[in-house]
Amino acid sequence: MADLESELLQLDEFEAMRLCDLDGLEQGAAGDKMGVSRGTIQRLLETGRKKLIQAIVEKKSIQIGEFPSCCKHGKRCDE
Repeated sequence: MADLESELLQLDEFEAMRLCDLDGLEQGAAGDKMGVSRGTIQRLLETGRKKLIQAIVEKKSIQIGEFPSCCKHGKRCDE
């Protein structure tokens, strides 16, 4: 896994997908839980799903949250 490029899925994208896709909430209800608008949830779902599918198709690992400060463009630095 360390040799794979990574796709960074932001925490808010992940949470929006979890609430809507896993928990089955409507976008408005997910927005209420996250404290954002339904439109923001819609945008987070769109970008998060695209990143997830792109990672699968391009055989990348999926990083959820921020990359460590030693990383650039989804590639780990030599330690």
